[in-house]
Amino acid sequence: MVNFTVDQLREMMDLKHNIRNLSVIAHVDHGKSTLTDSLVSKAGIIAAKNAGEARFTDTRQDEQDRCITIKSTGISMFFEYNMDAGEKVSRDALQAASDKAAGEETVVVEAAPIDPDAPGVITDNCYLINLIDSPGHVDFSSEVTAALRVTDGALVVVDTVDGVCVQTETVLRQAIAERVRPVLMVNKVDRALLELQLPPEDLYQAFSRAIESVNVIIATYNDELMGDVQVYPDRGTVAFGSGLHQWGFTLKKFAKMYASKFGTQEDKMMNKLWGDWYFDADNKKWIKNNNGGTLERAFCQFIMTPICKMFEAIMEEKKQKTERMLKAVGVELKTDEKDLIGKPLLKRVMQKWLPAADAVLEMIVVHLPSPVQAQKYRVENLYDGPLDDNMAQAIRTCDTSPEAPLCMYVSKMVPTSDKGRFYAFGRVFAGKIATGQRVRILGPNYVPGKKTDLWVKNIQRTIIMMGRYVEQVQDIPAGNTCGLVGVDQYLLKSGTITTDENACGLKTMKFSVSPVVRVAVEPMNSADLPKLVEGMKRLSKSDPMVLCYTEESGEHIIAGAGELHLEICLKDLQEDFMGTPVRISDPVVSYRETVSDKSSQTCLSKSPNKHNRLYMEAEPLGDGLPADIENGVLNVRDDVKVRARFLADNYGWDVTEARKIWAFGPDGTGCNILVDATKGVNYLNEIKESVNGGFGWAMGAGPLSDEQVRGVRFNLMDVVLHADAIHRGMGQIMPTARRVVYACIYQSTPSILEPVYLCEIQCPQDAMGGCYGVLTRRRGHVFAEEQKPGTPMMQLKAYLPVMESFGFTADLRSNTGGKAFPQCVFDHWQELGGNPLVPGSKANEVVLGIRKRKGLTPEIPPLDRYLDKL
Repeated sequence: MVNFTVDQLREMMDLKHNIRNLSVIAHVDHGKSTLTDSLVSKAGIIAAKNAGEARFTDTRQDEQDRCITIKSTGISMFFEYNMDAGEKVSRDALQAASDKAAGEETVVVEAAPIDPDAPGVITDNCYLINLIDSPGHVDFSSEVTAALRVTDGALVVVDTVDGVCVQTETVLRQAIAERVRPVLMVNKVDRALLELQLPPEDLYQAFSRAIESVNVIIATYNDELMGDVQVYPDRGTVAFGSGLHQWGFTLKKFAKMYASKFGTQEDKMMNKLWGDWYFDADNKKWIKNNNGGTLERAFCQFIMTPICKMFEAIMEEKKQKTERMLKAVGVELKTDEKDLIGKPLLKRVMQKWLPAADAVLEMIVVHLPSPVQAQKYRVENLYDGPLDDNMAQAIRTCDTSPEAPLCMYVSKMVPTSDKGRFYAFGRVFAGKIATGQRVRILGPNYVPGKKTDLWVKNIQRTIIMMGRYVEQVQDIPAGNTCGLVGVDQYLLKSGTITTDENACGLKTMKFSVSPVVRVAVEPMNSADLPKLVEGMKRLSKSDPMVLCYTEESGEHIIAGAGELHLEICLKDLQEDFMGTPVRISDPVVSYRETVSDKSSQTCLSKSPNKHNRLYMEAEPLGDGLPADIENGVLNVRDDVKVRARFLADNYGWDVTEARKIWAFGPDGTGCNILVDATKGVNYLNEIKESVNGGFGWAMGAGPLSDEQVRGVRFNLMDVVLHADAIHRGMGQIMPTARRVVYACIYQSTPSILEPVYLCEIQCPQDAMGGCYGVLTRRRGHVFAEEQKPGTPMMQLKAYLPVMESFGFTADLRSNTGGKAFPQCVFDHWQELGGNPLVPGSKANEVVLGIRKRKGLTPEIPPLDRYLDKL
């Protein structure tokens, strides 16, 4: 039976100090959805006996069938939790860290005062938790990014046996980049106890390794403004347990139990229950060494040994011992539960003794920030405008007053039961959004003061997302996640909703993966072409990452992050958005064109009227700079002097030239740079826009295969212009700029870049030979291998070209008897061997293949096709 009503949820939304927004993030199959069931069960939404197997947040049928999460799902729940004195100290420490990050003086804030005349159900001990369960598969990383943008905390789940994997690092890095505070759940302890049957000391070492690995990642990417966000068991930010069996604990649970027995305080007891502490019973004192191996570590003696004994007694069906232990820990079984044996009994006993929901709820309420605390230090990562304007101030204080300007960020679109329509899901950062309210809808390309990507419309309905259901409310205040009806007509994937005419939008999300795998689709029946076009529009809206577009050749292209992502997108397209099957081409890979040397000579191109000349040279940008531009380390919108100083200090650029950057391309934000290296040229500023246009045009479609150009710097050396402005218009300069750019690429040893996956493979030692064989055949190479301590499992890390990755999983499993489990994530671009202009080379084969597919001329055009003969 559900423990709360929609009215209670709406009342709780006004108590912004008692709200927690969190995402559940982890590697694939580490138990996020299963663990989330414990909270859903505690809220009364599903029965306790089904928790762990229901996977309530897996709302799609294919998620239930495949047993993986594909789309992130939001759910709002109401809980009661009584903080003790120690926990209030922890909460105040969190408040102090938040104030320090925002540069403010700490003021201890109690939970919002309660109106004595309000209904009695809402008290200071009530909390509203807006939880988003996100996918763990690398192909769906964009869903994780969308979830992290609208939450303030992250519950990181790590498998005790597998430890920290490649996707754990990816999602943690994303969380810290968004300034989201993590807490840790070490999950699947039941596997270590039942399958591996690890003794308590080995369990402690496995836990310690997992926690240390997480802290290494946090320290690597740490944002100083957030302070220390590492996780520590003795501070209550780490829990241990099993999502499947629905049990878990923090050290706080056992510290409460043992503190009175030892006559000490809870926080001191917590410190003793982790690390190198041993209890010498003979002398009745705590010591830091194990007395020559005669003493058991406190964590093992007081926590893991009793749990291991409980497991052993139940699984070996020692009824009398089990009854004695149940009496000792205060667990009473109902009549029908006493007939259970084996794992069902174990699950019920552990659920009652150490409920997972209590441990997770404690971490969320005490150690994750409320919106008021989090938005103080998140505002500069979120807001794209001046940090001292009205909107920034309202976001910083999570202002819900009637005069506060509205600011809401829509991070993704959620398909509704009404075919073709979507709920816009996001978070209110300031003000209050209400049904019927007139708002300004700002798309990702909105520029303040202009009318592009801007709509002024009314909100049709505001709703609360409840997993597979939705609940309608009149309005939703700042600090809460929210769904909107009607906004999907204007926004494609994400955007900002505001009421302030002077407000800027919130920053666009940066994804950790790229859509590098593409397929072409066409309808089986040509009469279904309009359905395909409409279906692709809906598909594009439904996924934060997928790209749907039509090439000049007329091909309809769908691009995704990997094979699984494409498979799901194509299934949705055919079943949900079109209703008819489509013909699908073999998957192809996006490549990039680049240069590997400086221009052998200065290139010249004349305008069609022969009155204007552009002289240009090209050279590689160098290692690291293209990645810095793509990752936002070098922001193309930065002040010219700040940008120039960064380039001079980190990449050895001449400061004068660095200040004369004309453009980044393609699209004004790409990782190619056009630099003005001219001296004393008349009328130069008049042609700047035309040259930039030609440069951007060339960067979007290179000379070899019409693919984008990456990592090239173009220096404009000299310009000769006609004295009369009418002879140097855009029609004369723009195609000339494009031709001279192409000529520079030809004169600078052109080459092709291919995308490369970082492939992490888990397999037993006897299957390693098969893994190496498959990787070698597919041009992959292993650069790291390590054994998982305490297990026969090996972890291989390899680089695998995306081009060779199709069918890799099936090939690997057939060659290892199904023992190897690969996980591939896009890592970097790498130069393809050989010169693309030399027939017979690998690069030349790839370029000719791309040209044939795109319907271009069968041979690569010679240099004189792009450069006028002198």
